Amino acid sequence: MLQRLLSWTTILLFFQWAPLCFAQYPPPLSNDRNITTIRSPANGNITISYKTPLPGTCTTVFPNQEQYSGYVTLPPFSLTPIQQNYTINTFFWFIEARTNPSTAPLTIYINGGPGSSSMVGLFQETGPCQVVEVSETELGTEARDWGWDRSSNVLYIDQPNQVGFSYDILTNGSLNLLSADLAFPPTDVPPNQPADTYINGTFPSNNYVNTANTTQIAGYAIWHMLQAFLTTFPEYNPGSRPNSTITGPVGVNLFAESYGGKYGPAFATLWEGQNELRRNGSIPSNTTLEIQLSTLGIMQGCVDDLVQGRYYPIFANNNTYGIQALSLTEELTVADAFLNAGGCQQKIQACRTAAASLDPSDYGNVSSVNELCQQAQENCNDNVIAPYTSSGRDVYDISQMVPDSFPPSTYLEYLNSAAVQASIGAGVNYTETSATVATAFLTTGDYDRGTQIAEMASLLALGVRVALIYGDRDYICNWLGGEAVSFAIAAQSPALAPFYSAGYAEIVTNSSYVGGVVRQYGNLSFSRIYDAGHLIPAYQPETAFTVFTRVIMGTDISTGEPVDLSSYVSTGDANATYLNTPLPEQNDAVCWIRNVLSTCTSEQQLKLAAGQGVIINGVLYDQESDWQEPASSVSLAAGRPGTFPMLAATSSGVTGSGGSMSATVSSTNGVPMIPTASSSWPTGVYVATATPTGGGKKSGAGGRVNEMDLGRRWWGFVWLVGMAAWWIF
Repeated sequence: MLQRLLSWTTILLFFQWAPLCFAQYPPPLSNDRNITTIRSPANGNITISYKTPLPGTCTTVFPNQEQYSGYVTLPPFSLTPIQQNYTINTFFWFIEARTNPSTAPLTIYINGGPGSSSMVGLFQETGPCQVVEVSETELGTEARDWGWDRSSNVLYIDQPNQVGFSYDILTNGSLNLLSADLAFPPTDVPPNQPADTYINGTFPSNNYVNTANTTQIAGYAIWHMLQAFLTTFPEYNPGSRPNSTITGPVGVNLFAESYGGKYGPAFATLWEGQNELRRNGSIPSNTTLEIQLSTLGIMQGCVDDLVQGRYYPIFANNNTYGIQALSLTEELTVADAFLNAGGCQQKIQACRTAAASLDPSDYGNVSSVNELCQQAQENCNDNVIAPYTSSGRDVYDISQMVPDSFPPSTYLEYLNSAAVQASIGAGVNYTETSATVATAFLTTGDYDRGTQIAEMASLLALGVRVALIYGDRDYICNWLGGEAVSFAIAAQSPALAPFYSAGYAEIVTNSSYVGGVVRQYGNLSFSRIYDAGHLIPAYQPETAFTVFTRVIMGTDISTGEPVDLSSYVSTGDANATYLNTPLPEQNDAVCWIRNVLSTCTSEQQLKLAAGQGVIINGVLYDQESDWQEPASSVSLAAGRPGTFPMLAATSSGVTGSGGSMSATVSSTNGVPMIPTASSSWPTGVYVATATPTGGGKKSGAGGRVNEMDLGRRWWGFVWLVGMAAWWIF
C-alpha cells in the first residue's frame, strides 16, 4: 500500500523526486572561515551559522543588496513535547529588497511537497536571479526583472528537515541518476552503467524518522527557526524598525506553494498559538518574538481534498483550454469514485473524525489514526487523481504532454557545483525533492488531515490578508478547486458573505496586458492567472509579481489603487469564463541528466543508459554540434561565484504582450557602480489608471465556458458550502 501511495504522492508534490547530487563532496563547513556561528538570542541551545554568498552567486539588480545563507540548528528534543530525537539543520537564503530594505516588508517563501525545496521558488520562480549558460563549460546567474525582491525582503527556507540543503546527519552515499535511487554507503558504478550517471556525494541520512511527519510538527520547527533568524538580524524584523527602541510584533508575509496550501494556514495558526503562550507566560516573552502574520498567500495550493477533490474530473474534461483529458464517461466514473459509499469523500471524513478525537494535536503518533488517514490518501490518489494520467498530459500543465521540461532545470546543475556550495556554505549536495520526507508524511496520512479552511477564516477574523492565487493550466491543484476553497472559506463566517457577490475584476498587469481576474472582498481574494501552470511565476512572472505586491500592500489587486479593505468589494463578471485560445505550442524536449524521470523521453533514457550522446551543462544532446552557444551579451550580464557581472542586465520575463523592463549597471575597473536616483531600474509595481484596449487579454473575450460546465460548477459550490458547514461543525 505504501508503495502505491509513494508513486502518487510524487505527483502531488512538485515533480518526481529528482536527481540529488553532484560528482563531488561539499567542502567541510568546519574549514570555512567565512561562516559566522552564534547562539540564538531567543534560545541558547539553538545556533545559527551563516555567511554572505560571494558576489555573482545569485546576481541581483543592485550589487549592494545584502544576502545571507546558512543554517539554523535545533538540537534533539528542541520541539518537546514532540518526540524529536534528531538534529534539525534548516537551510535558509535571505535576499534584501532592491530599495529601502530597512523598511521593506519581510516575506517568507516556502515550496510544497511535502519534500520540495524552496530553491525551486528562488531559482525557477520568484528569486532575484536565474541560472543561465555562459559557455559550453560554465553556468552563471543573471538578475530577474520580476523577482520578488523588487518590493520585499525575502527569506527562502528549505523545510522540513532533509529537504533541499537541510539535513540531520551528514551521510555519504551514491545516487543513480537513471533511477533516482540512493544507496548508503557509497558504492562503485554498477557494471555497464556510464560513470556520469552514477554519483557519490554527501546527503542527509534519508531516515524518514529523522524529519517531521506532519504539517504541525514542521510548523514548530519553523517557528524556532524564525525566532533565531529574526533575533540575529533585527534590522530585517518588521517589528524592530530604525530609530525605535521598542520591538513590536513581527508582521510578516508568508507565501506558500502547492502543499503550502496545508503548510501556510497551519503554520500561521500555530504561530498565533505561540503568541498566546507568550502572553500567558507558558513560554518566556522576554527572549522570544511575537510573530504576527500580515499576509498569507497560497500559490496553486492543494488545501483540502474534501473540497477540491470533486474538481479533478471536472477540470480534466471541461476546462478553458478545450482539452478533454478524460471523456465524459470517464469524468462521471471518477466523480462517482469521490462520492460513493466507501469512496474518497467518506474516507477523508473518517480520517478527520478519528484525528479530532484521538490525535487533535496532529503529532502523528496514533497508529489507528495514521492508518485511516493513509487509507484516505491512497483511495483519493488512486481513484480520483490518477485517472488523468492515462491522457499522457502533464499534471502541472494540461496544455503539455509528458515529459515536459519547463521550467528549465538548469539550476540543478548549478547548485551542485563545488563553487556554489562553498559560496553559500552548504553542508550537503542539493536535493530538489526528498522522497524521505514524502514517506514520513505518507505514514501519517497528513495530506487528508485538514483544518486549513477553518484556519484561514480565523486568520481573516484577526485581520490577516488571505490571497489564493491559481494558474489556469495546472491540473494537480487546479483553479476550479481553488475557487471552491475560496467559497468554503467565506462560508465559515457571515462577515465574509459579501465575497459571494463580488465580481471578477481584471488584473491589469501593465498598460497593454490583462493577466487574469480577481474576486476580492476586503482581505480575502481569489485570483485566476491566465496561461500559467503549477509554478505560476515561471510562466507569468510579471503578473505574479504584480499580484504579490498589491496583496502585501493591501491595495485593489485589480489595479493597485489604494482602497479601504474594510469595505472594498471587486466588481465584474460573476464567473471567470475566459477561454484560453489558441493552445500554446508543445515545449521542446530537453533531457536534464539531474531530472531524468521528469524531463527525458524513454528513448533519451535508453541513450543515457547506453552512454550515447554528449552531456553539456547537464543536458543530453545527440552530438556536440547540437549545442547552441549563448549570445556574447549573456557572458557580460551573468555573474559567477566571486564575480559580479560587468553588465548587470536583467532578464526578459515570460509574460503577456506587455513585455518587461531591463537595465544595465556600468562598471569602472570591474567594480559595479551603484545606481543613481535618476536611473531607470526594474523597481516598483504598476498601478493601473485604465484597462488596456486592444491586444490585451480580457476576461470573457474569446468565448465562454459552456452552460453545462457552469451548471456543474454552481452545483459544486452549493454542495461544498453545505458540506463545509457539516464537517467543520
